[in-house]
Order: sequence, then structure tokens, then C-alpha cells
Amino acid sequence: MIVTIDGPAGAGKSTVARALAGRLGFLYLDTGAMYRAVALAGLRRGVDWEKPDELAALAPTLSIELDDDRIFLDGEDVSRAIRTQEVTRITRFAAGNPDVRRHLVDLQRRLAEKHDAVTEGRDQGTVAFPKADCKIYLTASPTQRAKRRLADLEAQGESATLENVLAAQEARDHGDASREVGPLAKAADAVEVVTDGLSIDQVVDRLVSLVRPPQAP
Repeated sequence: MIVTIDGPAGAGKSTVARALAGRLGFLYLDTGAMYRAVALAGLRRGVDWEKPDELAALAPTLSIELDDDRIFLDGEDVSRAIRTQEVTRITRFAAGNPDVRRHLVDLQRRLAEKHDAVTEGRDQGTVAFPKADCKIYLTASPTQRAKRRLADLEAQGESATLENVLAAQEARDHGDASREVGPLAKAADAVEVVTDGLSIDQVVDRLVSLVRPPQAP
């Protein structure tokens, strides 16, 4: 069984998807982390961001492994390194590269083909797994999303302001929705869940009821 969770940055997808996978006993795929890992590798290798072919050539040479909430790049745990503001700013070069995207979508499908899985990202229900058994579109108000992102940055020791995070978020939302390949979009058959005012447990309870509806008496 495949459960897809799509939605904009800061909606709580990673936290909720991880918790849902744990509750269901499913494999958890954080696909956004995979694009971040490619961007980090490009940054470290000094690729020219204005030459997409360089990043496209690099991606297939990388070893990217997911282990619950950790991601490994060529054997190195880069779970924290991929969450910096610097990597966030350049991830669009990986996410918007057709060849990189094609490679990672294929990898996502191979990772999920032998498991029940909860997979989250921007295009999971529309592109990666269009025939998924259950599709969810998780979202929240812009301010709530920015506050979550700010809290994450502060927890990593990075300085930022809510105003700056909101501005960066608006630019990222526009880029995610308007890119030519794998744009952020709600699948026609996805159920939208707004997380404002809800605890993680409340959101997960709601999603469990969507994946496994209560049986009628």
C-alpha cells in the first residue's frame, strides 16, 4: 500500500509522515531530503548552477540512502547538513532539473515497490505515485508554516526572522508551483488536511482514519 503526502514547505509533512509511517508500520520516504542531498553534493563539488547538465551528470553517481528520519549521502549522515538555509536556497536547482527528478522518482519507486510506504514531498500523488492507494494534501496557513520553519532553524542554531522566513517561503512556494517538472500540486483525488491548531497526534489520528477508515458497525 502506498500513502502519499504532498504539500507546501512548513506544513508539517515530514513530522506527520514519519509519525504516520510509525503508527502504521510502513516504510517512510522523505523525498524532499533526497533533492536536498543532491543539492548538497552539488554545492560540495562546486557545480555551476547555471549549467543543469553538471548536476544531472552528478546525481546518478551518488549513493542516497534513507533510514527512517536520517539520510545518507555516499555513506555520510547528512540529515542536519541538508537542512541549512544555504542548502534550502539551492535545492530548487535539483528539484527543477528534469534529469535529476527523473532519476530520483525512479529511485523512490524502487524503494517503495516492495513495501507498504508513506512517501511525502511535492509531487508524490501526481507524478511519482499517481495510482497510490491513499493521497493526502497537507497544508497550513502561511504564518503557521513560517513559524514552524523558524523554530526548526533556531533549533539548528541558525539566526533568522519571521519576516525573512515568510519572504523566503513565498518565493519557494511560487517556485515549487510554477516549475515545469514535478510542480507542487494537489492531486484531484487527494484529501486536503489543514494542520492549523492541531497537535501532531491529532493530525496523525486524522490521517490514520483516512488510510484505514473505521469499519461500520
